[in-house]
Amino acid sequence: MPELPVTQELQRKLAAVLAGFEREVKGIRTGRPSPALVEDLKVSYYDQTLPLKQIGSLSVSPPRDLLVQVWDKEAIQGVVKSIEASSLGLSAQVEGSVVRLRLPELSRERREELIRHVKRVAEQHRIQIRHVRDEVNREVQKQFDAKALSEDQRFALRESVQESVDEANQSIETILGRKTKEIEE
Repeated sequence: MPELPVTQELQRKLAAVLAGFEREVKGIRTGRPSPALVEDLKVSYYDQTLPLKQIGSLSVSPPRDLLVQVWDKEAIQGVVKSIEASSLGLSAQVEGSVVRLRLPELSRERREELIRHVKRVAEQHRIQIRHVRDEVNREVQKQFDAKALSEDQRFALRESVQESVDEANQSIETILGRKTKEIEE
């Protein structure tokens, strides 16, 4: 059966949901430092709000430090302010044009809290996937009612939609498992 616009739209929307989930969990803190943790923090810079990654370069200094090499010294205070105002619970130390962020050790309680949070985020994205599936199934039914699809085509499309949804849910489970393991390390 040829690829129909409705299945192409389904694939595009599912890919967007999965990309959003990956982006969201990438920013959730684990036991090891990662530039992804702070790269999208918004920094006020000359009456503009820019992501931190556009104001300086980010690097990891083992074992638990993140370094932000700020390109313009005028932006350092804005960087420090946005880091300390974030919900990450980090404090910033300024060393010339470098801002050092030390990540404290995660307690067992905090790890469990982060895992619960990641699972909630995963469930929100699963709900989005179900909404996309329902939307596409309504469109398929509409086309069937308008006699644009035969009964067999409708059945095949619905099966195809469900297979795509199952694959997307499996991808979420894989990402969730990886992130949970990362948090527990």
